[in-house]
Amino acid sequence: MNSTPPPLVLPTKKASTLGARLVLATLLFSLLFTVVVVAVRTWSTWQSNVAAMDSELKTVAQIYQRTLAKSIWDMDRESLEAHLAGLSGVASVGRAVITFKAGTRKQDKLENTRDGWKPSASAPSLQTALVYEPFPGGEETVGEFALYGDERVLWTRLRGELAAMILTQVAQSLLLASLIMLLFHRLVTVHVRHIASHLAQLRPSALGRKLSLNRQTHRPDELSALEAGVNQLQNNVADYLEQQQRFETELAEHRDRLALLVNERTAALQASNNRLENANIALENLVRTDALTGLANRRQFDETKEVELRRALRTGSPLTLLVCDIDDFKLYNDTYGHAVGDHCLCAVATTIGSHFGRAGDLVARVGGEEFVVLLPATDATHGLRLANELLAAVSALGIENRNAQAAQHITLSIGLAELDPQRVDSMDVLFKLADAALYRAKSSGRNRVAVHGQES
Repeated sequence: MNSTPPPLVLPTKKASTLGARLVLATLLFSLLFTVVVVAVRTWSTWQSNVAAMDSELKTVAQIYQRTLAKSIWDMDRESLEAHLAGLSGVASVGRAVITFKAGTRKQDKLENTRDGWKPSASAPSLQTALVYEPFPGGEETVGEFALYGDERVLWTRLRGELAAMILTQVAQSLLLASLIMLLFHRLVTVHVRHIASHLAQLRPSALGRKLSLNRQTHRPDELSALEAGVNQLQNNVADYLEQQQRFETELAEHRDRLALLVNERTAALQASNNRLENANIALENLVRTDALTGLANRRQFDETKEVELRRALRTGSPLTLLVCDIDDFKLYNDTYGHAVGDHCLCAVATTIGSHFGRAGDLVARVGGEEFVVLLPATDATHGLRLANELLAAVSALGIENRNAQAAQHITLSIGLAELDPQRVDSMDVLFKLADAALYRAKSSGRNRVAVHGQES
């Protein structure tokens, strides 16, 4: 057997370099960092501009407050209008409003609004009272002065500062990426290409040729470790090839002996699988059957009820459920003992099972003394007749229960419910309806059938 491995062939398709990927990662990080920094600084700048505009409005208000108050006191409307017109030269003011009383007349108002100004919740505003002092110590409020900032000024300032921030960050990112690319190429890329070329020329016969990188380093680094690792790998491969040839010879001998053992073991496993399959079938039957009565158990009932429900809903055929309970069975166990109680359960179960022998009918024990009967293609009228016949059959057993309330022998109480597709959408709901009917039968004296939707 030939143990010589094929020569190492490196991919010739042009691929992106590690340096380019590193630069791209750096640029992406710088872009993300720039976005975050610009967002934070934009928010901070906006807040600073808003604070500056608010300070400007306060300064304007302080400058004009005394002059405006005196003009109002002197009832000099032309002076007020002139002052308002002068505010149009203040870039931060988008709108100025003076509210005052002109003599005995009603309240008057003068305003000056810059072209294109719109109310804004972002731009600051200021309202201050105009107080005039006609004589020392006497103050009188003569009106109100309101200033509203111009949001356009905020955006103009922000755009200028934002452009400067973005240009600065982009320039820094490009310079950083260029520096990383240059250093990575000189320190890593050249030597990695040399290692790739060395590995591409390796053959089993050339494993003794060592890798040597022409580098001037003062101390070992990652590339030095890689150089040593490649040389160590070549030594290990050479040793491995020698061992492989020896092992393949031994493996051929063991393979023939193993094939014989596998054939023998396969035959034994096939026989074991056949026995296991038969055991699984028997176990499945035990899992789905009540151990005491031999009837179907709760698991088989849960599986079958969903199948019958879907069939009834699909075909529109009737479906009736009987929930049966042995009357005063706890009292029976207390009086005669649990061993006798088990015999009683088996007798009642046999009677119920033989009474419903039609293909498709399912009789299951779902509790201690509780049984259910699932009757496909059976309506409530037919089910009621079968239930009454079952009551008579159980009573005919004549199993003594001298302390029972309904009779001196074992009896049944039965709750009956028929599937109504318009109101019932699951078997759990149908079971609850039948169980409620059973409760009504118990409450009405036992040893009777109660039908859901009918008064007993």
